[in-house]
Amino acid sequence: MQYVQIMSQPADAPRRPSRSAASAPDAPESAAGGRAAAQRLKMRRELAAAAMELFATKGYEATTVDEIAATAGVARRTFFRHFRSKEEAIFPDHDDTLVRAEAVLNAAPPHEHPLDTVCRGIKEVMKMYASSPAVSVERYRLTREVPTLREREIASVARYERLFTRYLLGHFDERDHHTGNDDPLLAEVAASAVVTAHNHVLRRWLRAGGQGDVEAQLDHAFDIVRETFGSGIGAGRTSPGSSTATSPATGTGTGTGTERSSAAAAQVRTAAGGEVLVALARTDAPLPEVMRTIEQALKKR
Repeated sequence: MQYVQIMSQPADAPRRPSRSAASAPDAPESAAGGRAAAQRLKMRRELAAAAMELFATKGYEATTVDEIAATAGVARRTFFRHFRSKEEAIFPDHDDTLVRAEAVLNAAPPHEHPLDTVCRGIKEVMKMYASSPAVSVERYRLTREVPTLREREIASVARYERLFTRYLLGHFDERDHHTGNDDPLLAEVAASAVVTAHNHVLRRWLRAGGQGDVEAQLDHAFDIVRETFGSGIGAGRTSPGSSTATSPATGTGTGTGTERSSAAAAQVRTAAGGEVLVALARTDAPLPEVMRTIEQALKKR
């Protein structure tokens, strides 16, 4: 796998000033911006709580924006400064959660497997739901009953999936489209698998009334995704002009000029006196990935 550490940015994106160039007055401005963002999120959550309360007591169709604003103790125009419609009001945290998930991706350690990074990123979404179990359970009930809300939830999920797909694709050499390179396909499928695994665990947790160790359930689901896709990404790749291919099953070359893109590969081989495990790993490979590769090889004995 050929890692690319630079995320794509608009050509006209302003350069971030260096620490030495930062001026002292910037600190108060940053603090003020942080307070404003916190106040904005607080108001959005208060409006969302008012909307949820009214939807539960009066019903979604019978509830008006004016009633939501009045219940929250604000004017109608304040509501529309935060939300464009009443259905949008019950999803107050998705925008901020998307920003946090992207921050996880951007701050990933240089040698972390991209799939592990994506799994950590989507945990920000689960944290959002788990922070208010009662609200999340009620919101889930509403989205199942109201088609408009269900469509908006689906649209939110699609935003996360696009974010993670772009991230995984950004860590492959997309110019390398020779025969046998399935990395771009695997990147898209793996991103979808991570999102699907997350949503499966989330739905099961919500149906259980928000009870249970949802983080442990999520880790188990991600282990399945990693086992299915983690060792496959980067397999079957050869360097330009190479006359030999890398074995997708073992990651070992059959001649010179072969390039292994994954961080680790392992194979159980027959030798005098019994079977032995042969493992190959980069010196900078993360230990969890090496151990996971060895475990997978042992399971296939």
